[in-house]
Amino acid sequence: MGFTKPDLPAVDPQEFLRRPLQERLRILSTNWVEHGFGSPWMVHTIYIMKLVFFYALGGVIVATATSGLPAFWHVAEWWNQPIVYQKFVLWTVLLEAIGVAGSWGPLAGKVKPMTGGIRFWARPGTIRLRPYKWVPFTAGDRRTWFDIGVYLALLVTLVITLVMPGVASSSMSEMLPDNTSGLVNPALLIAPMALLVLIGLRDKTIFLGARGEQYLPAMFFFTVLGFVDMIIALKLLIVVVWVGAGVSKFGKHFANVIPPMVSNSPAIPFKWLKRAHYRDFPNDLRPSKLAEFMAHVLGTTVEIAAPLVLLFSTNKTLTIVAAVGMVAFHLFIISTFPLAVPLEWNVLFAYTTLFLFIGFPSWDGYAVTDMSSWWLLAVIVAGLLFFPILGNFRPDKVSFLPSMRQYAGNWASATWAFAPGAEEKLNKVTRSASNTVDQFVAFGYEPEWAEVTMNQPVAWRSMHSQGRGLFSVLLKSVPDIDTRIVREAEFICNTLIGFNFGDGHLHNEDLIAAVQTEAQFEPGELIVVWVESQAWGSSVQHYKVIDAALGVIERGTWKVADAVAAQPWLPDGPIPTEVTFSLANGRHGQGHGVQA
Repeated sequence: MGFTKPDLPAVDPQEFLRRPLQERLRILSTNWVEHGFGSPWMVHTIYIMKLVFFYALGGVIVATATSGLPAFWHVAEWWNQPIVYQKFVLWTVLLEAIGVAGSWGPLAGKVKPMTGGIRFWARPGTIRLRPYKWVPFTAGDRRTWFDIGVYLALLVTLVITLVMPGVASSSMSEMLPDNTSGLVNPALLIAPMALLVLIGLRDKTIFLGARGEQYLPAMFFFTVLGFVDMIIALKLLIVVVWVGAGVSKFGKHFANVIPPMVSNSPAIPFKWLKRAHYRDFPNDLRPSKLAEFMAHVLGTTVEIAAPLVLLFSTNKTLTIVAAVGMVAFHLFIISTFPLAVPLEWNVLFAYTTLFLFIGFPSWDGYAVTDMSSWWLLAVIVAGLLFFPILGNFRPDKVSFLPSMRQYAGNWASATWAFAPGAEEKLNKVTRSASNTVDQFVAFGYEPEWAEVTMNQPVAWRSMHSQGRGLFSVLLKSVPDIDTRIVREAEFICNTLIGFNFGDGHLHNEDLIAAVQTEAQFEPGELIVVWVESQAWGSSVQHYKVIDAALGVIERGTWKVADAVAAQPWLPDGPIPTEVTFSLANGRHGQGHGVQA
């Protein structure tokens, strides 16, 4: 791998592209073990420069310069100032809402241009995905000037709130009598919160893109709670995010996340260490005991135990150790450059750890028991737990983000299969980006190498449990699969709505129907296999086969245990599936087969 040259697979591109799908999966999943996505160092450098200078330094300068605080290099003077934390959260919301934070750049399938977000969300006629069809005044699937007005107003109100000086807070003065910078004016937060909810009901993409499930509660706490209650509520918020994410990793999926994540890390240059995360490279790419230890000890256990220590500990040494552990946890995630690239989110959480639990520790009057009333504590806890619990029991009703399934490996996912030449029909869709393969060509890749590169996310998906199920259904349902163009749905989704963060609900049959109104695929030209997350208490995942022209043509299930036990390229054939509905054979039909 060079600074500007990608680490391409050692294949002849023409010969590789003629191979069957399973063989391509074998070659590229094996290649991923040692090379990951193969991005040049230049790409990682761009991300780090953006993270350090644009996000972190930019956010600190904005927060300190607008709050009457010393210059940014006087870290000791501002790191534990409440208004700095408030404005850093608002700065993060602004950048996420614009689309220049998470899900940005080449590692998120955005190559040229590198930014989605505002390029789509401020353009009329682009695809809009409403979260709930029963909400009045949200019908339709195209963005109107009203939507654009609400979205731009959200950005403007965030900017205004950021640049305005703080106001005095009597409740804070009781605890911090020497503080002169105040807090963000609560009145200024009402408009961005209302606008985020309004645009979210019109388009869930923007709400999720702004990470509303985590930052909206924080903004609400900034607005309505007294200072001590606010700090405690913010502690509860981050602990619910951590513990919720940790609990979601119980089960069979998460261990499969660690090996491909480590393999993609530029911070781990040793091929032997990457191979050690697999049982028997190159023959058996299931997680090794080392990967299981990384997943369930250094991952799940730490992510649950350390936050609970931070929340309840009154011992200074223990609290510092737990805080350092969580900062290291987030720095490790940053070092792996996960494909959704939530780097800013991880920096904010690392800073939040220090600000809340070291800056305002339990022994200084900020313990859970110091909240002004037990009923308020109960209401806040119930509110924070509602969507994580509902979303894990009913993943079809709640996005995986408010369900707190970050990195869990238990995701709604999809794979798109185009008949030869049919992918070009996506260019009929109103959007602000071309197909990802064409973006790679525009970036300088030879067309055949661009196609090989687009096969790598497909292989990456196969290294996760749900990928084995998706490809099993494809092999059964699409007899001509070896002649088709197979694409990872997240990359397709990014070119259509400007954002994807691993949420398969953003590219389910609603998106496909919206695409079809302009693309006009013929029956069989675009076949999508889509799967829902595994629900708590269930041993299966529910899938759908969707023909863009016909809608859902098959439903069924597969056992998660079967998916986890299989190799990425399915050398023993597709895993067993149970068909519960088939359009071809009627309800409860058992038929497979879709021909273009």
